[in-house]
Amino acid sequence: MKLRVKGFGLLLLLVLLALCSTIDVCDARRGKHWRPRSSPSSSLLKKKGKAKKGSSHRQHGGNRRSPPPAPPGVGKGHQTPYQPSPNVPVSPSPSPSPKPSPAKGNGHTSPQPSSPSCGKGRQPPPQPPPAASASPGAVFNVVDFGAKGDGISDDTKAFQAAWAAACKLGASTVLVPSELEFLVGPISFSGPYCKPNILFQLEGTILAPTNAKAWGSGLLQWLEFTKLSGLSIQGSGTINGRGQQWWTYSDPNDDEDDDTYNQELERMPRVKPTALRFYGSSNVVVAGITIVNSSQCHLKFDNCQGVLVHDLTISSPENSLNTDGIHLQNSKDVSIHHTNLACGDDCISIQTGCSNIYIHNVNCGPGHGISIGGLGRDNTKACVSNVTVRDVNMFRTMTGVRIKTWQGGIGLVQDIRFSNIQVSEVQTPIMIDQFYCDKRTCTNQTSAVAVSGVQYENIRGTFTIKPLHFACSDSSPCSGITLTGVQLKPVQIAHYHLNNPFCWQAFGELFTPTIPPIACLQIGKPAGNNLQSYHDIC
Repeated sequence: MKLRVKGFGLLLLLVLLALCSTIDVCDARRGKHWRPRSSPSSSLLKKKGKAKKGSSHRQHGGNRRSPPPAPPGVGKGHQTPYQPSPNVPVSPSPSPSPKPSPAKGNGHTSPQPSSPSCGKGRQPPPQPPPAASASPGAVFNVVDFGAKGDGISDDTKAFQAAWAAACKLGASTVLVPSELEFLVGPISFSGPYCKPNILFQLEGTILAPTNAKAWGSGLLQWLEFTKLSGLSIQGSGTINGRGQQWWTYSDPNDDEDDDTYNQELERMPRVKPTALRFYGSSNVVVAGITIVNSSQCHLKFDNCQGVLVHDLTISSPENSLNTDGIHLQNSKDVSIHHTNLACGDDCISIQTGCSNIYIHNVNCGPGHGISIGGLGRDNTKACVSNVTVRDVNMFRTMTGVRIKTWQGGIGLVQDIRFSNIQVSEVQTPIMIDQFYCDKRTCTNQTSAVAVSGVQYENIRGTFTIKPLHFACSDSSPCSGITLTGVQLKPVQIAHYHLNNPFCWQAFGELFTPTIPPIACLQIGKPAGNNLQSYHDIC
């Protein structure tokens, strides 16, 4: 009897277990003790969502195209794939940069995150799901707004209308189509009411007016972009400043000049415009385009932060006056690379208020070289810091790498590095001039913009006048100058008299023997020169 009872109880227990496997009441134990097993990817996504709440929506939502990569030190989470930060040592062979694609979007591939090591069971983090639409945003073709593109009709209003439409939407494209020439007068594409991340896709040609009435009494810029964020100008098109009528003015003392030609020149105002200017903007990209024959400076950045310029071509004749290639002023976190510059003045000019400037893989010539300054004009304060110029070729330029300051100024130029500069028939490859003067005479003054911490590494090639010129102030001598691997050989050219290296009040150190020997550099530090820090002065 007892065995029958035990058997019946065991049978009853088996029936109850079978019922539990199909009835929801058994799930009551699930809760804070039991968790459904989740896949590794979903777990990682949850962790990522907690760490950066809302970031997935910002980067992958809606009909927004991805903004172009920002230069080093700009924005959050966007790093340019082209180069390391300017203030860290750089490798002698940079990785090639991607070329912009004129036909698509912004033409810049976003940097892909590197996969972590698979050791110890680590797996690459999963990518967020793709956005519902991969559209690059609306495209506003200037032709659709009435532009003729015949090179004769004034298309300024059509460009203004296309820009206004893009401003309202943001993350959109203004298209200047190929195989057309658009005559555009002075124009300002401005914010701050424009939404960010606008792409100006230049495939055709934009022509400057040659009629003096379009310029009035003179303007400082022709095409201007102001107070914008995330703007990209790219493509395979051309901006033609048609500056020939501005470069030469009639000389009233020359009786041999053609009267008709002189009258035409005299109609043009003496104030000459910069071809393309950016003011007060952040995260700006200029890539792929060509700028030719500007009446004055070709490309200017003023009060900008986060600038990337690459695969750019600038060209004007050697005898065109004041046609700087790229002009930087009061701008920070600037990267310029893989660019060809030929002009009648400085290939790149770095003015006061600039810091974290990184220039590499640039061809310069003709022109006046790459210059910091002139600084301190009219007794003003000027500060420039953390500039790297490397892997540059210069051909038949007036100077190579130059720092120039006016007498009477105050401020400091500090932490400058010139590395791997190849020069060919350059008049003076290395120059510091604290007595700079572009007039016939300048007044001698005591104060000067100080120059400290300048490195010259692997400056090699040929010169035609003088290999090196260090003319420093008596009251504020140049300090911390170092030279490594400098090898400069003379090329005898008619009408040029070759000179030896020149130094005045220049202090520093030679880390390797130089060609020719630079015996004029004073080893060590200047006596009694208590140079203040950059923070204290600037």
